[in-house]
Amino acid sequence: MASLHVSPISLSARLKFLTDIFKTRDNGRTIFSALLVLVLGAYYISKKKQQGKFISNLSEVGSVSGRTRLEDEFDIIVVGGGTSGCALAVRLSEDSSIRVLLLEAGGSGRALPFSRMPAGSGRLFRSNHVFPLYTVPQVFAKDKKIFWPRAKLLGGCSSINAQMAQYGAPEDYDEWARHIGDDSWSWKHFQKYFRKFEKYIPDARYPEVDASVRGNSGPVRVGYFNTVSKTAKAFVESCIRTGIPFTPDFNGPKGTLGTNRIMTYVDQNYERVSSESAYLTPDVLARPNLKVAVNATATRILFENVDGEIRAVGVEYASSALGTRYCSRARREVILSAGAVHSPHILLLSGVGPAEQLKAHSIPVVKDLPGVGANLVDHCVFDIGFKDKHNDFPLIVKAKGPLDVLKIISSMIQYSVLGIGGPLAMNFGEYAAFVRSDDPTLFPPVEFPKQLEDSTSSENSPDLEIFTTPFAYKDHGATLFDVFTRALHVYLLRPNSRGTITLKSANAFDFPIINPNYLQSSDDVEKLMRGVKLCLRIAQQEPLRSYIDYSSGRSDLDQELHRKSDEELRELVRERVETVYHPTSTCRMAPMDQDGVVDSDLRVYGIKGLRVCDASFFPWIVSGHTAGACFAAAEKLADLIKTGLCCLNCNAFQHSTVTSFRVHSTDPLTHRWHDTFVGGRCCHLHLSVSVKAMVLLRRSLENNLLNFGT
Repeated sequence: MASLHVSPISLSARLKFLTDIFKTRDNGRTIFSALLVLVLGAYYISKKKQQGKFISNLSEVGSVSGRTRLEDEFDIIVVGGGTSGCALAVRLSEDSSIRVLLLEAGGSGRALPFSRMPAGSGRLFRSNHVFPLYTVPQVFAKDKKIFWPRAKLLGGCSSINAQMAQYGAPEDYDEWARHIGDDSWSWKHFQKYFRKFEKYIPDARYPEVDASVRGNSGPVRVGYFNTVSKTAKAFVESCIRTGIPFTPDFNGPKGTLGTNRIMTYVDQNYERVSSESAYLTPDVLARPNLKVAVNATATRILFENVDGEIRAVGVEYASSALGTRYCSRARREVILSAGAVHSPHILLLSGVGPAEQLKAHSIPVVKDLPGVGANLVDHCVFDIGFKDKHNDFPLIVKAKGPLDVLKIISSMIQYSVLGIGGPLAMNFGEYAAFVRSDDPTLFPPVEFPKQLEDSTSSENSPDLEIFTTPFAYKDHGATLFDVFTRALHVYLLRPNSRGTITLKSANAFDFPIINPNYLQSSDDVEKLMRGVKLCLRIAQQEPLRSYIDYSSGRSDLDQELHRKSDEELRELVRERVETVYHPTSTCRMAPMDQDGVVDSDLRVYGIKGLRVCDASFFPWIVSGHTAGACFAAAEKLADLIKTGLCCLNCNAFQHSTVTSFRVHSTDPLTHRWHDTFVGGRCCHLHLSVSVKAMVLLRRSLENNLLNFGT
């Protein structure tokens, strides 16, 4: 039985959340007045949560172009405080000798009640906290322009997504490693970085989960704290009866294929775990070597020719199109973490990309790199809605009468006052199934004779994901139904179709042209059609069937969809295809002659001091949800950079006459003495060397403060 524990984290900032909710309701004044009495007491007795400092006055970290101050120089500048960017900046700043600036175009996601609350993120899609992007008309999808929301917040899309913690298939990363020729990206080696960011505590309700392969001390809480609808398990039972096996953990040693409840990025306080909330804690924000500037849109990367080589030396940014342009300089590196739309956009604006495109917009060519903005791929989805036979859904979205008003008040009290979760702790993506479109059990060759190209990373990897939500919606949640509904959704995990991000103009505040080229490949249409047919079979299988009203005569729902022919379903796929918000691969990690933009260390080809770390570098899109790979890549790159700095510092001693000396490390990872150098050789491969100590020693040598003899 859940204890009635009142969480200070939940209460202290939620009064504004309550007012925001009820300003949108009918009879809002009456509801608000009644509820205010209930929450004021709890609100005032709870301590206000400590907030870290974000910098909104950009002159504190940047100079007006042409004027450089010492305080505007950083070792590393991270552009974009999204899923990867927050993690990367925080890990790098663990070394107090590395001065880091994180630039974010928006503000804090953590400050927004609708972001913190698992059920609320859809309310942000059409707010000023999200870039209101649209694709160009999709030629192969009935010329439809598709809404493409991308977060304009710290935490990036981890602050607005459905919080589903599935990482793709292990073989996806083996494929990355083979393609780039670097085994450190293989699952065997890369999985340690998933464990590094994870914090999973064994859950007695799910004893099948192998906790030994999950991280238990990372900053990102994963688990089963979200609320799920009472009937959601019916989906899994119907999947099993349809021929989809049960799997104990989509991220476990038994592989991705199968069906089960999906883990979420929701913590024990029933709040979203975003990159911001996990990494940018108040203690971290208090670090003197980390500055986080908000409302700072990067307009271009600054380059210089250093000893005949092009080098990234800083970033120009502004708070608005007409605002003052500020510049900060990077002594070592600039890292783009602005996402699969904005990272290539910033490169193009800076003169890095296809030369002809740059010249067409009168942008001086810094580096002709044809792969920038190419290879855009996204998971496309088909939504299927049914009328609920029992008119049962715990979260009332729109009040129709006094009873609904009471249910809304009850939900708010459970979540904001009692701290026990309730309906507002639903993330909506509850249970899932991962399958292959060529599985002969699910798609018998007699019924599905067409041979399709295998676009998966291995025979154990899926190319379709089906998930269930406790209500149906249209237009990304902007349109709901006036009856109780439930829904199934299927999306294509490994599309063949590829699109582009290109410049609209040379103005950084003009959104780029987005063309994902949905369904360009006929195989994509066929696979998605197969997924729709599988959804319809699952929906007709007990026990899920008993929750669906097949007698409903509503033409705007799909109770008759199973009567359509294959060709009719293909046409519906083209008509109704949407995004599931996972764009990748526009700054691809690949050989340069294969449209590669970055190498295996995520360094941009032909430019010193510039890297890309976000979903845009993915060689191929993963067979699942993209946030986990973004977290893990940031953890990997941070280790790589810090190790590189260690080696760089060690090089200062390579030609010294030092025989040996000892360094005392106050690094929390070591807390002990080490023989750091022997005969002038770096021992960091064998010992846990403190990067901080190395940097301090190097600087001491540079300042002639230390003199060693043999």
